[in-house]
Amino acid sequence: MIQGPASLPDLPVLQRARGCARIAVRAEDGATRLSRLYQDGCGKIRLPKAANLEAVLINSAGGVTGGDRLEWAAEAGSGARLTLTSQACERVYRARDGVAEVRTTLTLGDDARVDWLPQETILFDGGGLTRTLDADLAEGAQLLAVEAVILGRTAMDETVRTGCLRDRWRIRREGRLVFADDLRLEGAVADIAVGAPILAGAPAFASMLLVADDAARFLAPVRAALGPLGGASAFDGKLFARVVAPDGFALRRALIPALTVLRDGAPLPRVWST
Repeated sequence: MIQGPASLPDLPVLQRARGCARIAVRAEDGATRLSRLYQDGCGKIRLPKAANLEAVLINSAGGVTGGDRLEWAAEAGSGARLTLTSQACERVYRARDGVAEVRTTLTLGDDARVDWLPQETILFDGGGLTRTLDADLAEGAQLLAVEAVILGRTAMDETVRTGCLRDRWRIRREGRLVFADDLRLEGAVADIAVGAPILAGAPAFASMLLVADDAARFLAPVRAALGPLGGASAFDGKLFARVVAPDGFALRRALIPALTVLRDGAPLPRVWST
């Protein structure tokens, strides 16, 4: 008797990472103090001793892959100052199916300031990430945000042939949309990135945004800091820049002085140099 082909066994259900961390701060007696801190799953926050309040975000899962979900949220009350960064570069590993999702929500009260300064995201071949940044600013609030991406590790001669990266920014002031940006690399990433209008083959890039009434005064020094690796423009109380570099080291060498300018001379969090 001829038997039909044996059915393939079902793929095992893989464990997925889930994490959520939220922080709220307030201004009190001339300083910024912690109001609330919430952590769940692999989402952690640590508060190192620093001249100003810094929150270090940690994904204890050690990276993300298809099906993982992370949520970060921060609220700065009126007049408060908060810097958010990450413990290390986030790694997006090859996914069997699906994409990882990371959602960030920032809420700024009157005259508050939040600096969103995560370290670079490294996308590995076959990895997939959908990331959103939503911020709502009250009157007089300031936001500095950066997201940097490295397509594989140059030192390891890695190439991201296929993958998915979707980055969505929505910034509102008093509920009104003042800035929107959508970046997408999906499918044959290596073939897409080689195009001159995209990355011209460069494996490292970043986006920077400052929302502040006096953002335009930083335009000339930011352009000088970025040099030939980036371009910046200022408009309607915003400064936006893109940076493209031949590797992660060159990208960081351009980002650090430019971000220091946008922080009005204040140094970056210590984790950026460790």
